[in-house]
Amino acid sequence: MATPHLQAEMGDVAKIVLMPGDPLRAKFIAETFLEDPVQFNAVRNMFGYTGTYNGKKISVMGSGMGIPSIGIYAHELFAFYGVETIIRIGSAGAFTEEINVYDTILATSAYSDSSFAKCKLNDDSSVQYPDPELNEKLKEAADKLGIKLIEGPIWSSDVFYYDESVMPYVLKTAADNHLLAAEMESFGLFATAKALGKKAACLVTVSDNLVTHVETTSQERQTRLVDMIKIALEAIEE
Repeated sequence: MATPHLQAEMGDVAKIVLMPGDPLRAKFIAETFLEDPVQFNAVRNMFGYTGTYNGKKISVMGSGMGIPSIGIYAHELFAFYGVETIIRIGSAGAFTEEINVYDTILATSAYSDSSFAKCKLNDDSSVQYPDPELNEKLKEAADKLGIKLIEGPIWSSDVFYYDESVMPYVLKTAADNHLLAAEMESFGLFATAKALGKKAACLVTVSDNLVTHVETTSQERQTRLVDMIKIALEAIEE
């Protein structure tokens, strides 16, 4: 049963999906962490794979960049392929000097000025939330692995390249709402899960700091952001 954006058949996708933004990161995760991965999607080069992790069926698939893109893929996975849980594993830019490159953040909420939630489920709120039980499992997994986990709200932005004149607004909004970091997808994922009665969570690794301007390379983001992957897989095992 193909959809406009997925070529998979029912049963090709696991009930739990790890979802990085970059399809090449999805490929890396599948080849590095999953046993016997099989590719189920290549439409628009948005690669998706299903394999097993310690005997448990797991899928991993890219979401693309931005709220609209993850909204499309999350909806189709939830609505047409029997997926029950999506854990976003992505990168983010930190808003404070105290948060370092490669720190892992668990989103307790996602703030956005996007209209996605209003259009998706007639929700005027500027904040969307992950599944609390899933977040607890991720926290327990991080503790078991001995990986430091920073918890807090994050910003899902519609804009990557802000004009310099807008940056004071960005930083003030982040400070006023106690936002730890900026990324571009979790608000759409949480709203889609809410609309369809599914579960979602978001782990992000800090790839750059918007205050200190320390940053990683695209290659490092593809292959070195492994702590959040380990946490997600450990949580799935619980």
